[in-house]
Amino acid sequence: MNQGNFSVVILAAGQGTRMRSDTHKVLHPIAGKPMLMHLLDTVESLGVERRVVVVGKGREQIEKALEGHDVATAVQAEQKGTGHAVAMAADALAGFEGAVVVLFGDVPFVQPDTIAAMIERLNAADDPGVVVLASEPADGKAYGRVILESGDRIAKMVEYKDANEEERACKLTNSGMLAAKASDLFGWLTRVGNANAAGEYYLPDVVMIAKADGRNPVAIVGDEYETTGVNSRAELAHLELEWQRRRREEALDGGATLIDPESVWFSADTKLGRDCTIEPHVVFGPGVEIADGAVIRAFSHIEGAKIATGCEVGPFARLRPGAVMERGSKIGNFVEMKKAVLGEGAKANHLTYLGDADVGAKANIGAGTITCNYDGFFKYKTTVGAGAFIGSNSALVAPVRIGDGAIVGAGSVITKDIEADELAVARGEQRGMKGWAHRFRVTQMKKKEDK
Repeated sequence: MNQGNFSVVILAAGQGTRMRSDTHKVLHPIAGKPMLMHLLDTVESLGVERRVVVVGKGREQIEKALEGHDVATAVQAEQKGTGHAVAMAADALAGFEGAVVVLFGDVPFVQPDTIAAMIERLNAADDPGVVVLASEPADGKAYGRVILESGDRIAKMVEYKDANEEERACKLTNSGMLAAKASDLFGWLTRVGNANAAGEYYLPDVVMIAKADGRNPVAIVGDEYETTGVNSRAELAHLELEWQRRRREEALDGGATLIDPESVWFSADTKLGRDCTIEPHVVFGPGVEIADGAVIRAFSHIEGAKIATGCEVGPFARLRPGAVMERGSKIGNFVEMKKAVLGEGAKANHLTYLGDADVGAKANIGAGTITCNYDGFFKYKTTVGAGAFIGSNSALVAPVRIGDGAIVGAGSVITKDIEADELAVARGEQRGMKGWAHRFRVTQMKKKEDK
């Protein structure tokens, strides 16, 4: 989808005091991604030409988050209202003559189709001048109302506190987002006054200014979800819940099985294959790819991992960034992987840590085995060859290489490389002292009686 010749102004200069946070409001994440980045990804999918984020208090945080992105910033040094904020973007859009879509950094889920529809309506033959994004929420609360005349034309926009009973009964509310041609928008903004109780310059005023100029501003109606903003921790949590609900439905529609959908939590970039099964209470962090037919058992936490066809994970497993499971491999209960590859058909079934490791095909890692990959200063790699068998409760002290088909005896601490098909046992020799246990108990009981 490419609309061409449109730019966006994203307002992110608000103080966000109700969040009670040192983190800027628009950088609070939903599904592991900051709200602002959700919005930027959406407009990027439409082929946006220029992107301007209007910043104010906490601008340093936003500017740092935008490093490496083709995004300009404009500074609203004083909080003088949304109209004033948009006007600050004029220099960044100098020379641009196309449509400008004004969005809010704390309203992250405006859909691509909706933005496209706004631009298409703006460019229609009747040249409406302004397209307002409205919605019909279940509870209109104290939102401004959009009063229509014939069709989609706006007769009046009124703040709730200024509306009469008939106007308050109108279900169509103003989201604050709109689209207009650059020259029109910035021209009208110079005529917006601040003769109101707050002494601020309100962006919606351009709608009635346009109407006074003989244009016919219109409204299109978006879903309540895409016009929902975040002003508090509670609202952030509620929007996260709705995002997760929609993502679960998407996963089910895509051919995944979720045993208990409401207990599964996705990240924004989680990729699921067909016929994979996700058991209850699974959490996906960023960067997870799961191929067809994989099974993720209950209470597992997975992030930054790639899981191939036919793999099985968990229950109670943790896969950290850099974990790669090749076809048909298995991670069992209470196993952790980090920056490690588990080869095709390999298994680590119980109570194991694999960090900075490369495990060959069909190798078996016994219960309680750990790779000792860190000396307090540097990380080192462990390599386990194809078909190798690592006995339970072994410690592989990296850097170390276990050859193909080698066997490590249970309880061994391996500090040297092991050749292919070699048996390695590294533990103290077992001794038996006949009668010692009986004599010990007798001695100790006598000491206890004497006390």
